Amino acid sequence: MKKKIFLCAISNISSGRCSQDCSFCTQSVKYKADIDRYYKKDIKEIVDQAIRARANKAVGFCLVSATKSLDSKMVEFVSEVSYEIKKKEKDLALIGCCGMADKDSLKAIQSAGVEVYNHNLETSKEFYPKICTTHNWNERYETCENVKSVGLAVCTGGIFGLGESEEDRISMLKSIASLKPFSSPINFYHPNEALPLKKDIISIDEAISCVKLSKKYLPDSIIMVAGGREIVFEDNQNLIFEAGANSIVIGDYLTTKGENPKKDLEKIESMGYEFAENRLSDECNF
Repeated sequence: MKKKIFLCAISNISSGRCSQDCSFCTQSVKYKADIDRYYKKDIKEIVDQAIRARANKAVGFCLVSATKSLDSKMVEFVSEVSYEIKKKEKDLALIGCCGMADKDSLKAIQSAGVEVYNHNLETSKEFYPKICTTHNWNERYETCENVKSVGLAVCTGGIFGLGESEEDRISMLKSIASLKPFSSPINFYHPNEALPLKKDIISIDEAISCVKLSKKYLPDSIIMVAGGREIVFEDNQNLIFEAGANSIVIGDYLTTKGENPKKDLEKIESMGYEFAENRLSDECNF
């Protein structure tokens, strides 16, 4: 059986307005990065993005807002967007990613058609105070517990290359594993001049080790290589899947450009893999 690759696309539905000081994120207002900033993307544009994503074989479509938490206004917006997307693409799994969230807010977007909620732990509990001071790691973990409790699928991962130690990486992965996530996005830090973190890019050998380590601790989760994939692996995309990943983000990211989707599709097909047809594909070969 050929390995199935799960493709996911994302839409930045509310950009660059986050009050938090996460030192890896250009969407924080604190760092004044040169990115697009807006409160709400036009719903028709989001729906069009979803249609294109499905045409490019994506099984998941993530609605991301640069906010600390899923407040009542964002619940209303995400719900409206979800209803409109489902009118056009019933089989596209919708993923919410709007910061920390309580159970009632999660139930509300679930009733609108959201199936999965993404909230990354980002790094270890021990290292987190070094990259963020405006909220704590426990709040992130609690959100993931809330996601599980209301019956949404949990999507949680982290970022490698922030200056963390190997012990931090293992600690983060153990915490992620304790949540038994459906999927786990692993990102590689993408430097930006406006951010206070070091400007180094993780080496490809180290990145491969991170993918393998993630697969070791999360053998039953979909391992998605997300942000930083293109700048770290460049023309060696096959190494991602050989190391154990079975999912990527296709198209653009939140504030950075991704590979042309058609090129990614051609590369994956040339490697001999097949594309998952939905997020619960019975034929998934982990």
